[in-house]
Amino acid sequence: MSQPQPQLPRFIKVRGARVNNLKNLDVDIPLHRYVAITGRSGSGKSSLAMGVLYAEGARRYLNALSTFTRRRINQVGKAAVDSVDYLPSALALKQRPSVPGVRSTVGTMSESLNILRLVFSRLGAPVCPNGHRLAPTLDIASNMGRVTCPTCGVTFTAPGAEDFAFNAGGACPTCGGLGEVRQLDASLLIADETQTLREGAVASWHLPGRNFMPIVADGIGIPIDVPYKDLSPEMKEQVLHGKKRHVAINIPSSKGKIFHMDNAVYENAFAAVEDSMATTKNERTLAKLNKFYTFSTCPTCHGTRLKPALLQQTINGQNIAELCELPLTDLRAFADTIVAGLPAEMHEMGTNLVGELQESLQPMFDLGLDYLTLSRPGATLSTGELQRIQLGRTLRSATTGVLYVLDEPSVGLHPANVTGLIKTFRALVRQGNSVVVVDHDPRIIAAADDVLEIGPGAGKNGGTVVDHGPVDAIAQSPRSLIAPFLNGTATLRERPRVPDDQLFDHGTLQLAVHHRFNIDDVHVKLPKNRLTTVTGMSGAGKTTLILDSLIPAIEADVAHRPLPAHVKQLDRQKIRHVVTVDSVPVGKNVRSTVATYTDILNHLRKLFAATPLAQEKGYTTSRFSYNVTAGACPVCGGTGQISLDVQYLPDITEECPQCHGQRYNRETLAVKWHGYSIADVLALSVDEALPVFQDQAAIERILRTLHDMGLGYLLLGESTPALSGGEAQRLKLVSRLGKRQTGTLFVFDEPTVGLHPLDIQQLIKVFDQLLQQGATVLAIEHDMELVANADYVLDMGPGGGRNGGQLVASGTPQAVSENPASITGHYLKQEMTHFQAKQSD
Repeated sequence: MSQPQPQLPRFIKVRGARVNNLKNLDVDIPLHRYVAITGRSGSGKSSLAMGVLYAEGARRYLNALSTFTRRRINQVGKAAVDSVDYLPSALALKQRPSVPGVRSTVGTMSESLNILRLVFSRLGAPVCPNGHRLAPTLDIASNMGRVTCPTCGVTFTAPGAEDFAFNAGGACPTCGGLGEVRQLDASLLIADETQTLREGAVASWHLPGRNFMPIVADGIGIPIDVPYKDLSPEMKEQVLHGKKRHVAINIPSSKGKIFHMDNAVYENAFAAVEDSMATTKNERTLAKLNKFYTFSTCPTCHGTRLKPALLQQTINGQNIAELCELPLTDLRAFADTIVAGLPAEMHEMGTNLVGELQESLQPMFDLGLDYLTLSRPGATLSTGELQRIQLGRTLRSATTGVLYVLDEPSVGLHPANVTGLIKTFRALVRQGNSVVVVDHDPRIIAAADDVLEIGPGAGKNGGTVVDHGPVDAIAQSPRSLIAPFLNGTATLRERPRVPDDQLFDHGTLQLAVHHRFNIDDVHVKLPKNRLTTVTGMSGAGKTTLILDSLIPAIEADVAHRPLPAHVKQLDRQKIRHVVTVDSVPVGKNVRSTVATYTDILNHLRKLFAATPLAQEKGYTTSRFSYNVTAGACPVCGGTGQISLDVQYLPDITEECPQCHGQRYNRETLAVKWHGYSIADVLALSVDEALPVFQDQAAIERILRTLHDMGLGYLLLGESTPALSGGEAQRLKLVSRLGKRQTGTLFVFDEPTVGLHPLDIQQLIKVFDQLLQQGATVLAIEHDMELVANADYVLDMGPGGGRNGGQLVASGTPQAVSENPASITGHYLKQEMTHFQAKQSD
């Protein structure tokens, strides 16, 4: 008699989850399915996905490691959850991959370059030191050591796979494998030739510690009250290249005092930058210093990053650098020709190696990245492109039985590529894996097997299961917040339409770009004091048009500098300021909080320092800063957490056992204002703090602005680097709202990152506030809900890379949706029709 087969688990059973704002959550998440988790920004979606499923899955994996590691992990303890049963090993793809370094390229990040290097070392035709090319042979491929040239008899070492690595032995000796060299540019060192040195004409003398340099210049005989442009050639030479020398000077302070320096050192405009560069490691300072340099292609390797000798080895007449410059579509076509060019004895090896190369490229095709090249620097990729490369690399590993947790994979993705992303999720499930996706895109949610909605609100108003079930059931559920966007009953257009004949009533900005990357002779116009969206596929030229052309051109024109060389024409219509708002996290570490970033903490410190107990103890405002030793918890130093070094793994953080995350020492916490310690205040949400500070005008005004932006759920002490991209963008606008913005252009780079459709409606209201204040608002965007709410649309394309770079369509959303040449227009029309059809039923 046969034994009955054991029933395999069908669900991950989560019981009592309390991570962040989760309210003792009990939920069963289907295994071997594609599950979408949705909910308002800050509702607890990522807390469940990343803080419970991924964190606990990773902890259990780590727990299987060495005794030493296990002992350290046990100190941290499990996630704040009663139990998680039937949880597979977990892999996570986070919303914001870290920004790649200067040595990262598409080839290194996708690992396709590793395989291409192997292909070249085994199947390439090397050249001997006397210039004779050797045909590829099995002997050369298998004997990667010494090779004898059959023509001249010289013995040499053929390059191996490692030799073709520009991050190792193959690096160009001039640029060290970077592909470019940098040079200080005199035109960038002089901020404004019409200003005098005293007025600040020398930009590099604005660097820290050099603001008194005009006085030193005066001391050595350079006129500092004559416009720079009127200085003699000898004096200009002194400013730019004058020798270091010591001089005695008197520096007047703003309060009338005189400070005497016996040995002030004169540092010319070039030296000010070079000396700063040699002594700083601060990222922000380095970025500031880089603005004084022009970066040009390395004259030795011509941008290939490799030793020139390595480029002699070819396959079918092409060297490795030439193949890395090909769009992936062309590289795949070239790879198909490799085996035919090999001797018969090498066909089996060639087929295997080429097959491996093709396999490494395939996920990038599936995810709409076929326009990229392997040589493309990683730092130039968008967040969405970075995440898809990471996803593609994961897909190649062909694992089974793994839980994939993806946080906002649709970031930076054109609607045309969403289909490929969904195909990837289904492929992972077919391989025997489970996929949990945190996302707001209705198409990604609609394609899921199962939908879990967390909410109903954000922060303390979230953390519960609003609804859970198949898509069809969720779409009809009266409880669901996403349902109106799935079934088309939501209001799509939140703003009044501007009549076509009034669009340009406030002015017309114009820009003409001659040639930059894939853009050739493109002329665009956009209306002043309106909301314009710039759309198009990844790689279509949106960033090149706006961030690389329009913004630098306006900044140059305002500063009376020449326009960038690739910009033919600019009419800025009296725009004087450009504010770029991206989704990069606010602050670098846990010391940056909502309260510090918005200046609320400075106001709080004054309130607490004025209390009777603080006055009695002699506490000043600095006592109430957790960044100062006097006020900070002595164990964690004011961070609220401690870091544990876990052998060869990344450090693990846990709540500080002394202050329990409150950051301050006991003496400081003993001071109360209206019954609250300063840590109690930082534990309040914005909305909870509003009634508490209704009589404190400065604090109340900032809190009210945060509330109006839909950020009322954020805690005042919340760490800003942990905020979503959309939250970070809105936080950056706090200081801007409520002021006249005539003459200001706001440029938003994918402002809907991490936003639920309801939160996008809130964002549109924020845009309207800026427009009412006189601003011009421009958003680079893929989200069709926001595009449908624009006054004007510029659509780049039609594809990406060399298939992009053209202005395909421009006009109102309605006009672009009806333009047959626009791929964006096709999806915009679908969006409009989806909602109009349901509302006209």
